[in-house]
Amino acid sequence: MRSAILFAVPLALFCVSTAGAQRSDDTTVQSPAVQSSTPASSPAADSPMTPRQAAEMRADVFMARKEYAEAADAYIQILSGEPKNAQLANKVGIAYQQLGELNKSERFYKRSIKADKNFASPLNNLGTVEYEKKHFGKAIGLYNKAVLLRTDMATIYSNLGYAYFANKEFPEAMGAFGKALAIDPGIFDRKGSGGTIVQQRTTTDPGLFYFFVAKSFALAGDIEHAAHYLKLARDDGYKDFLSADKDPAFAKIVKDPRIREVLQTPPSYSDEAKKTNPN
Repeated sequence: MRSAILFAVPLALFCVSTAGAQRSDDTTVQSPAVQSSTPASSPAADSPMTPRQAAEMRADVFMARKEYAEAADAYIQILSGEPKNAQLANKVGIAYQQLGELNKSERFYKRSIKADKNFASPLNNLGTVEYEKKHFGKAIGLYNKAVLLRTDMATIYSNLGYAYFANKEFPEAMGAFGKALAIDPGIFDRKGSGGTIVQQRTTTDPGLFYFFVAKSFALAGDIEHAAHYLKLARDDGYKDFLSADKDPAFAKIVKDPRIREVLQTPPSYSDEAKKTNPN
């Protein structure tokens, strides 16, 4: 069954790959929650588009319209003439992942990795496939390889945190989330954009997960986000959310009115709330 990847790509044209263009894989596609960054520059505004550029532009438009099967076919047609193009192989992998065809997606990510061992995106993206298959240890290994290539990418650290969390390696998850937030404080708020790197956005235990994210924001001194995610943890059924009162991670912000409000408001499923609102 296809997992719940959110792929939010705006109906705008992707950048087109050009020969010798510098790759940029620093934007994101949300995995079931996937996002993607296009690794190439667009042609100059006054330059005519080549047939090759037009073909990839057409495939990118299919992706933007969520016509993933058509996009995969269009990318593969170009790839047949450029069999070692790592960027195209990675795009095919994303298209198949959106279709829920994980085996095909995996094959093209591996092809991309073989073509360019220094391209972090397919390593990360293959990690999201392993995560979807609940192979959390394999996902962790792939994310760690990707992060060695791109230590500046919040998405990879975020994905690594999700995988550690799913594998119940909680201190490691906190460390990865902390690094992600240090690079991009809005990493957990991102709704989606065009790109070539997949961002994992599903978790095995939402309530506990939100509590850990709240702790990460608390340690970063971001009270607003810490209160927001603590509230999500409470409302999503994490019954131990009151432990924030004594958790060292919240020590510096626990007296803030926004945190106190969350802690002092009983969740809707509690006996106390049911007595107050019996209907």
